[in-house]
Amino acid sequence: MDKERPVSARLSNDDLLPDKEQKWGWYSIFAFWMSDIHSVGGYVFAASLFALGLNGIQVFISLLVGIMVVMVFANLMGKPGQQAGAPFPVIARMSFGVFGANIPAVIRGLIAVVWYGIQTFLASSSFIILLLYFFPSMASLADSSFLGLSYLGWTGFLAMWVLQAIVFMFGIDMIRKVIDWSGPAIYIAMFALCIYMIDKAGWDAISFNLGSKELTGWQSIGQMIVAAALVAGYFAGPTLNFSDFSRYCQSYNKLKLGNWLGLPLNFVLFSAFSVIIVSASIPVFGSMVTDPVETVKRLDSGMITVLGALTFIFATVGINIVANFVAPAFDFSHVSPQKISFRTGGLIAAVGSVLLTPWNLFNNPEVIHYTVDILGAFIGPLYGIIIVDYYLIKRGKIDVASLYTESPQGLYWYQNGINMKSVYALVAAGVIAIVATFFVHDLANYALFIGGGCAAVFYRYLMEVESHSETETNGTTNMAKAQQ
Repeated sequence: MDKERPVSARLSNDDLLPDKEQKWGWYSIFAFWMSDIHSVGGYVFAASLFALGLNGIQVFISLLVGIMVVMVFANLMGKPGQQAGAPFPVIARMSFGVFGANIPAVIRGLIAVVWYGIQTFLASSSFIILLLYFFPSMASLADSSFLGLSYLGWTGFLAMWVLQAIVFMFGIDMIRKVIDWSGPAIYIAMFALCIYMIDKAGWDAISFNLGSKELTGWQSIGQMIVAAALVAGYFAGPTLNFSDFSRYCQSYNKLKLGNWLGLPLNFVLFSAFSVIIVSASIPVFGSMVTDPVETVKRLDSGMITVLGALTFIFATVGINIVANFVAPAFDFSHVSPQKISFRTGGLIAAVGSVLLTPWNLFNNPEVIHYTVDILGAFIGPLYGIIIVDYYLIKRGKIDVASLYTESPQGLYWYQNGINMKSVYALVAAGVIAIVATFFVHDLANYALFIGGGCAAVFYRYLMEVESHSETETNGTTNMAKAQQ
């Protein structure tokens, strides 16, 4: 920071300024991805790929390809955050301008709020299992409802809401401690549940062909590509704002090691556990059960039921904090740094998640489909703009002082703090992604890549035109001076 480019109070607070300690090693990044992957949604997602008609080998190849794509983008998106020690919305200032970065911040924050509420609602189902196991009389609370949710549902939802808020209020160090031990603990519980289900079903009854249809030749290859794209889309949110966590990492090499262990290795192993348990549910229960909460509810072992419920409570809390709480905390703080701290931003997201009544969203697939997909259509373009800007336009260089100043001399001031080139690219590519999502059925699964690719091309072209224009202007000015 220098006198010509003083730190602006409108652009900084203690949470947004660069992290100087960077205490996280590879294990914390590895644990971050464990917390992000080990969830009810991740469990159901892995098993659901069989519905595409793929066999076991094809599903695991698709999972591996898709998660490798996620790892590549995690490395790309994580590097500037690790380099500058700054969170995602601050990193976005390089391409959108110091004030224009509020656009990607709000987009990511709103998506996180929607999913924060839904994940909290899903976690409450596991908590209710525990309540009814120890206090069966509480089942009577299910007879009355308020705003579409039973009193029993409200009890479970608010309990999970408060639990997550307590963890969050202790700050990023507490969050790191929670994700450091919750991932391994969930693995132990998943392994125990897997062994129990295999013992009940018998290994011979386990099948990796869970689909209701069979595909051959090019049909199977097409569906494998769809499956890989779905994997990339599933992790698009937390990968986009990965700088929120990579900023704490000691080095880029440790970041990449953590990504390698936490994504391909961890994801495939967790998916294998999930598929085995789902497969075993067929002979054990007489039908396929893809919801892990329903699986533990049906088990005849009290200890396993309690262990399973606790597992999915902690799993969902883990993913909710890392994917849907930290992101809006930084994003909303970025909008007004002096009025909204990291903790206040998180509480805004938490309160917003209740006001959305996520159980009504979750029970109305059409509403959630349009809400999330319209917001999600702009995630791909954000990838394209930020990656092209950092790696191709800025050549991997960051002027940290310019990230926090309102001085026109700052590199990221552009026009009144906004780079309209990135806004134009975002809007144009976002519209194309929305068309692909809602009007071209065959392209819907690739909207993330279509939006990202279009935004990358648009942004690169617009920035090159500006660069050529500036070069010609400077050349004309120098020639005029020489003639004088």
